[in-house]
Amino acid sequence: MKEENQGQISMGSILEGIVVGRDRSSLFINLEGYGNGIIYGREFYAAKDIIKKLKEGDKIYAKVVDLENEDGYIELSLQEAAKQISWKKLQEIKDNGELFPVKITGVNKGGLLTTVEGLSAFLPVSQLSPEHYPRVTDADKQKILKELQKFVGQTLEVKVLDLLAKENKLILSEKAKSEEKIKEILKSYNRGDKVEGEISGIADFGAFVKFPAFVEGTPQIEGLIHISELDWQLIENPTDVVKIGQIVQAEIIDIKNNQVFLSLKSLKKNPWEDIEKKYKKEDVVQGKVTKLNPFGAFIQIEDKIQGLCHISEFGSQAKMEEALEQDKKYEFQIISIEPREYRMSLKLK
Repeated sequence: MKEENQGQISMGSILEGIVVGRDRSSLFINLEGYGNGIIYGREFYAAKDIIKKLKEGDKIYAKVVDLENEDGYIELSLQEAAKQISWKKLQEIKDNGELFPVKITGVNKGGLLTTVEGLSAFLPVSQLSPEHYPRVTDADKQKILKELQKFVGQTLEVKVLDLLAKENKLILSEKAKSEEKIKEILKSYNRGDKVEGEISGIADFGAFVKFPAFVEGTPQIEGLIHISELDWQLIENPTDVVKIGQIVQAEIIDIKNNQVFLSLKSLKKNPWEDIEKKYKKEDVVQGKVTKLNPFGAFIQIEDKIQGLCHISEFGSQAKMEEALEQDKKYEFQIISIEPREYRMSLKLK
């Protein structure tokens, strides 16, 4: 049943054909210029949901899986062709930077699940837009999963971030849709600029700030204040310093990869500036134990000034915990002061 043009096709070729007949387990396709094709057996059942909607005269695309079987037909795969065509279409979408809607069908601890062009796709947590990013204070994976489950059934606008057909991986991004716009907006900002914004989220590692505040029609940028930039004193929990909805003044300390890093403490008086005028090496000071760690004890000397009494001063954690009690005051001797490093080393008097 070979035809003259058949030598021009090869395994894996995608061909257009017309449905000319069917039986219970086979679909017959006329491949004009190439001969007759058949979809049967495993390939028939794999594509049965597509096949049941087809009728004679319909045009379809199919992939060649055997150039000539024992009955003289070109064996075809409808499912493989559909998948290959989908990957090709998605590559075009990616190349064009197109935005398109997807309906979220499921979640896992890493992100959201959906389908695009009949292919399974994944939207990682890291690729969610700032307003959809789960703000879980203790980074608990179960809490993150619970937050992500709220998106099941919702429609999000995304771009193709990466596609690897051979590995059957399709990765999407929601935040990519705003990155170019944010990039343009950020051109008007520089390190050292002061901004006013609203605390939009709090996590264990810091706080998120949306700015500019109160400018109608202006897209908002979301910056991060790392926990170390909230205040000059040691912060255990960002909620001790800021609250959701609070309006704050912050300084831009870095702009990198479309991300803005902010500081609150840089706009506050640095308590370490004049520390050497008040305290000197070997001075005896009174301090309150604020935290006991495996590497030592943090001692509050005054508001926003803390020193460290290293574990080596005690010999072991057990001995340190015998000698010191949290929230109690003791006398310490200053071993060293390093203002530029915001560091004071102490030993128990």
